[in-house]
Amino acid sequence: MLPKINLASAIKDLPQIGAVYTKRLENLGIFKVLDLLYYFPFRYEDLSTRKNIAELSVGEVVTIQAKLWQITKIRTRYGKTLIKAVVNDGTNSIDVVWFNQTYLLTVLKPNQLINFSGKVGISGNKVTLVNPKYEIIKSSIITPVHTDRLVPIYSEGSGVSSKWLRNKIHQILRLPNLGIVEYLPKEILTKEKLLNLESALPQIHFPYNFDNFLEAKKRLAFEELLLLHLRNLKATAGHKSDARRAFKVNPETITKLSKTLPFELTNSQKKAVREILKDLQHPKAMNRLLQGEVGSGKTVVASFALKVCSENGYRAALMAPTEILANQHFATLQSILGKSIKIQLHTGSTKGDLEDFDVIVGTHALLHQVPKLQKLGLVVIDEQQRFGVLQRSVLKSVQPPPHFLTMTATPIPRTLALSIYGQLSISTLDEMPIGRKTVVTYLVPSLKRTSSYEFVRKEIVSGGQAYVICPLIEESESLLTVKSAKKEFERLRKEVFPDLKLGLLHGKLSSREKSQVIGAFREGKINILVTTPVVEVGIDIPSATLMLIEGSERFGLASLHQLRGRVGRGKRQSYCLLFTESRNLRVLERLKLLEKYHNGLKLAELDLELRGPGEIYGILQHGQIDFKLANTSDLELILKTRSWAEKLIEKPLPKRLSEKLQEQISNQEKVPSD
Repeated sequence: MLPKINLASAIKDLPQIGAVYTKRLENLGIFKVLDLLYYFPFRYEDLSTRKNIAELSVGEVVTIQAKLWQITKIRTRYGKTLIKAVVNDGTNSIDVVWFNQTYLLTVLKPNQLINFSGKVGISGNKVTLVNPKYEIIKSSIITPVHTDRLVPIYSEGSGVSSKWLRNKIHQILRLPNLGIVEYLPKEILTKEKLLNLESALPQIHFPYNFDNFLEAKKRLAFEELLLLHLRNLKATAGHKSDARRAFKVNPETITKLSKTLPFELTNSQKKAVREILKDLQHPKAMNRLLQGEVGSGKTVVASFALKVCSENGYRAALMAPTEILANQHFATLQSILGKSIKIQLHTGSTKGDLEDFDVIVGTHALLHQVPKLQKLGLVVIDEQQRFGVLQRSVLKSVQPPPHFLTMTATPIPRTLALSIYGQLSISTLDEMPIGRKTVVTYLVPSLKRTSSYEFVRKEIVSGGQAYVICPLIEESESLLTVKSAKKEFERLRKEVFPDLKLGLLHGKLSSREKSQVIGAFREGKINILVTTPVVEVGIDIPSATLMLIEGSERFGLASLHQLRGRVGRGKRQSYCLLFTESRNLRVLERLKLLEKYHNGLKLAELDLELRGPGEIYGILQHGQIDFKLANTSDLELILKTRSWAEKLIEKPLPKRLSEKLQEQISNQEKVPSD
């Protein structure tokens, strides 16, 4: 007896799935029936124009419904196999042809009623349907799934096709007692004129028309944003006032620390320090994001907060995503604060003393030690990749919850910041340190590659160093035109720069191997470092003055801007050369924006317009963000859903909404290990 299927059922319990497809679906993040129903189409193919054969015109995309008269296999003179069918709908006959699809001989039989959807063409001076989609019509009661409608197209992967997904989702939606329960309050549904969930889910997968799709999208995008805002509000709901958390700030300490710096703070750094210190003096825990360009001095700003925390008798932890970056922060803080407070380094390869410290610097694995850290008053997380998850973990394990400062070099447009962070206060460093020169950027035509290499050689001879960035580590059969770091390293070493010292850096190296390569580069033992984008985070080498980026079309503007921020950190003029094999004018115009703009926030906003939020999410990799339908540029909907969330959170949430929210939070609760 088959198990009863509902939204909570495991995918493996569905009939006719099997172990192979279960694994394939799990690779797509689909574990339960609910996950499958929330695996939304990314576009629709309009095959809804239905015509009689007698009305067909060459060039139009149509659906015809006709009886199959005959079907045969033909071998062309060029050796190709052609499947040819003759079909008739009562108004006329038409030939239908497919190339190299001999299996159709066993699938399609004479006298079957079949829908054919495709483009009308000409073959041998006859009007013909070439390679159309087909769907055998077994009952006039059942609505077609693959033809004669707006046909959903899904992101395919792991051997799961759109056709397979359409079939399975359609089967599930027809099951009785599936248990699709509405969890949005009736007041919201009524006032916002939203579909109920039981109507929205079938309509998003199989809309009858475009208006039908828009209704479903409106409902499901609304719930996405509402749940996100509720998660943000719930994460900060525990930040109740606590007098123990209100730090005293001694103005003399701030003045003295400022004077010990070998440079003057920029105006935006001074403003950020004031905002952070004001938060620290409040009995409610600070919850602030510090965003700024690569090299804008975020660590220096954070050092003021770390110093104040120490002076108030509390300890602080600074966490980074990699050992490279943790080591760099440790060195920076030692130079700024090392004489006045005790700083420990705790990473996979260096185990600091968890008892004897004022500030402990480590990777995100340090979070697992947080419960053991006594009197923790401040947590700083740099280049946070799963912000909400980590924050909740820390806040749950420490009482009273510490002040919280997150730093990122990813410029976040206003609407995206509202979407992602909600209640988070934001400080922005929009100036580079005094004396820092803009990185001159060029999009280099293929014809000038050789002269570019000569430019690299001159730069190195005059005392500079260079990065060569490749999108991949290894060669890929499916991406033959994309350069891999390993192959490019060998080519450059043997054919282009045999007289120079080259190094190779990529994510598959161990932490120790990475440190050795970076150390050699820092000491000048390596002239050219060939690397994957692992260099994007955490390498600060002032003598590096040149960056070549291969396959630059594969990166978004925000990523490219962060990459080039790794040069230009010294006094010399620095350069970034963008290489691409693409001839697409839109791609070339997008890359040329990097020649014109050097402001990260401006480039992030342009990326949001040109490519959508995926590029910025790709950098942030937020564990709590996975927009399927919500548009991050829709400020009106963002603000509307946030307003509803603030209203709902004031009192206990309705039971079903609370359960839905808790389910989402639970899915994000895993703390990543190092």
